[in-house]
Amino acid sequence: MTLLLRSALLVLVALVGGCASLEDKKPTAPPPPPKPHPTAPAKPVQPPLAPAKPTPPPSPVAPAAPLSMPDEQATAFLLQVFPVKLADKDGWASDLKTAFRALHIPPSRENYCAVVAVIEQESSFQADPQVPGLPAIVKQEIEQRRLRYGIPQTIVDWMLSTTSSDGRSYQQRIDALKTERELNDLIEEIIASIPAGKQLFPNYNPIRTGGPMQVSVEFAESHVRARPYPYPIRSTLRDEVFTRHGGLYFGAAILLDYPAPYDDLLYRFADFNSGRYSSRNAAFQQAVARLSGRSLATDGDLLRYEHGQPSAVTSSTEAALLSVGKILQVSASDIRRDLLLEKLSTFSLTPLYNQVFAQADKKGTLPREVMPSIDLRSPKFTRKLTTAWFANRVNQRFQNCLKRGNASQPPTPRRNTRISKQPARH
Repeated sequence: MTLLLRSALLVLVALVGGCASLEDKKPTAPPPPPKPHPTAPAKPVQPPLAPAKPTPPPSPVAPAAPLSMPDEQATAFLLQVFPVKLADKDGWASDLKTAFRALHIPPSRENYCAVVAVIEQESSFQADPQVPGLPAIVKQEIEQRRLRYGIPQTIVDWMLSTTSSDGRSYQQRIDALKTERELNDLIEEIIASIPAGKQLFPNYNPIRTGGPMQVSVEFAESHVRARPYPYPIRSTLRDEVFTRHGGLYFGAAILLDYPAPYDDLLYRFADFNSGRYSSRNAAFQQAVARLSGRSLATDGDLLRYEHGQPSAVTSSTEAALLSVGKILQVSASDIRRDLLLEKLSTFSLTPLYNQVFAQADKKGTLPREVMPSIDLRSPKFTRKLTTAWFANRVNQRFQNCLKRGNASQPPTPRRNTRISKQPARH
């Protein structure tokens, strides 16, 4: 490889690989265990506060536990609720049942329809969904970065005319792009063509989601560290996300394989879009706002994050908590310690969480889950979308799925298989 060509590929990586992610979702990967706050004393001056026992919010009669189905009935149910013209229904059903078995998710109508609803919303049952206008999106991103770095147009044109591995030029490859997987493969090829490219650009691929449920690659990488992947990895884990079986496995895991404190699947759908426990955290922010008298965004992020890690910069939620620290009887280090658990199920067991609701509920009981207020941004979107829009759309699809399935399925014996009671796995 000539020095000139090598230099051209390096610039091409910066242009093509620097394209903005086509999905701007919040990270869903479980965070590492929090480290002790550097300002916390080695030994507490006072014994830790016992968790306050807040008044539980009023709620309707608890929903019945999902009804598990035997394998043959599950297959019949899935074939009934899948789209009528879906190709290879048996293959889709097999991959979905395998994912449930590997994740120990109860095979109930509710759980299957929850996944089916997300698939319908995210890809219309396409294992590798097409992105309308993808070549134009990529070209726009390249042009923006060309102007930012002051690269002459003639240089960009020459680089894009370089022949790729399949005999076409990179420009021709871009012009023919239809799916995120194709763009992902193109970027990976460019990086692999550069000596030590994987070392130079280890996390440079901007394609962060893929497959029939638009699964986060970051989540998949973290999930396999906690639980064995049930399929052989033929190439890379990133490539597995773009397959039907891998996309369904990791998508079901994001949606159902965690102990969410919700009685309504609507909030799981919201969490799928905005990050695990966002709905619970948004309710916590609402309580903090009432207690502190400050206006807070209920976006579900209690801390600031930089490169996926908690920032030392104080968030608005943390600042509001500091302002009422005396009322809560917690120190700054106590607040930071508990907020570091915001993406885990155990956050709702912390003294901070329970003290906040104990105090805020004195003015009237608040809900423990709230729809996160988040605007979704992506080059693929042509209109303003929100997490609430996404969750409600999926919930409507979920209800329709149940109607399709219930029209032809006999009742099954009741079993205690409620997902929200599963032990935490991550």
